[in-house]
Amino acid sequence: MKNKTPILTVQNLSVVFPDNNGGLHALDDISFDVGPRDFICFLGPSGSGKTTLLRVLAGLLKPSSGQVNFLNGHQPEIGMVFQQAHLMPWRTVIDNIKLPLELEGVDESSARVKAQELIELVGLKGFEGSWPRELSGGMAQRVGLARALVHDPDLLLLDEPFASLDAITRERMWDELSYIWQERQKTVVMVTHSINESLFLADRVFVLTQRPGKIKLEVKVNLPRPRNDDIRYTPRFGKLAHKLRETIE
Repeated sequence: MKNKTPILTVQNLSVVFPDNNGGLHALDDISFDVGPRDFICFLGPSGSGKTTLLRVLAGLLKPSSGQVNFLNGHQPEIGMVFQQAHLMPWRTVIDNIKLPLELEGVDESSARVKAQELIELVGLKGFEGSWPRELSGGMAQRVGLARALVHDPDLLLLDEPFASLDAITRERMWDELSYIWQERQKTVVMVTHSINESLFLADRVFVLTQRPGKIKLEVKVNLPRPRNDDIRYTPRFGKLAHKLRETIE
């Protein structure tokens, strides 16, 4: 049974970007907590503040008000995957993946061993020496995911990592991510605008309103794991999807 002591607690979080018209209110009074090994999704339309929320959690942006508290008061190691893989075109697959370890001063031999382990985990064995220009969109995002995991982060933040992929590749990546999460048991906070994606992957889904983003609904996804494609055609999945769609609309 999961330890329910939260590793992350967000209280009354608001973000306002200064402008000449009283400020742009991106998020308003957001509160939630995340337990260890939870997979949390924030679902909402464009402009609901999803990416802003991830930037605050990553420590890249200070909230205008409210608090973000981590267990024991220390910010954990964080890995982040963006909408685009942002691979360095002059580095091979394995060199892109081991970059965070190089920046941390890990010796070359250890870095390559860890990078190779992640390459195999994300299904890219045989592509170690490939260049980013030679990869499909899905393969590039696998590299980005491996790079985010290579330093063994405590918290993984995902900013619509599959949004730019075609539908078939995107659904295949749901299976890949679900498998990786179960293998590594990381704590994940993901933002998406896909109802099916959120239900397939998450333990809990939070629906955000249009700007300023507020939590309109929290849904516990009581679907069995491991999940496969067939689960999307079950009555329970359909009922949850309908509930989320009604809330968004």
